[in-house]
Amino acid sequence: MNGTVEKLRESLRELQTQLEQEAVEARKKFQYHLANGRVVFEEEARRRGRRLKVRWSVFLRRAKPWEIVTAPVIYSLIIPFALMDLFVTVYQAICFPVYGLPKVDRKAYIAVDRHKLTYLNFMQKLNCVYCGYCNGLLAYVREVAGRTEYYWCPIKHARALPDRHDQYQHFLEFGDGEAWDTKFSEMKRRARACEDCDGCGSGGCH
Repeated sequence: MNGTVEKLRESLRELQTQLEQEAVEARKKFQYHLANGRVVFEEEARRRGRRLKVRWSVFLRRAKPWEIVTAPVIYSLIIPFALMDLFVTVYQAICFPVYGLPKVDRKAYIAVDRHKLTYLNFMQKLNCVYCGYCNGLLAYVREVAGRTEYYWCPIKHARALPDRHDQYQHFLEFGDGEAWDTKFSEMKRRARACEDCDGCGSGGCH
């Protein structure tokens, strides 16, 4: 079992390296770079983007009627999303120091940068800012919840699930009462020791 898990981790590390290399190539191709976490486009890329921009009035005419009608429903979710952001951040600020858990870096998960693209009109930029915030927030909340679950209840479920947070692969098997009794304290120690990894299941703290 341990050998299989290590092979999977190595495959994930290789995949991550490949993805990072592809990202570097994309930056060269589309003429932008990152400076202190901010996107900076070369002037030629900005000019090319402005030539490709579709006016917002044309964008609205192209939209389907049901897309326009349902837009307020989509944007109404900003209220529960913002409240979740506030409550989860406060929870982490209060409880993680008590548990000794490393805090999740919110900025690492929420990326709002698509509005920098000059080929997007105002409406498209607004949509992209909203999607970037909400999807990044869900990833951030998932990591906070995952570290919490690792600390309090690191047991796999009885049935296979389509997708779980990174820590889940290290959980104890469902029904293994002997391991639970002997390893629960060790699992908590590992969760607290995870100071230098982005996710407690990313490999460095196990």
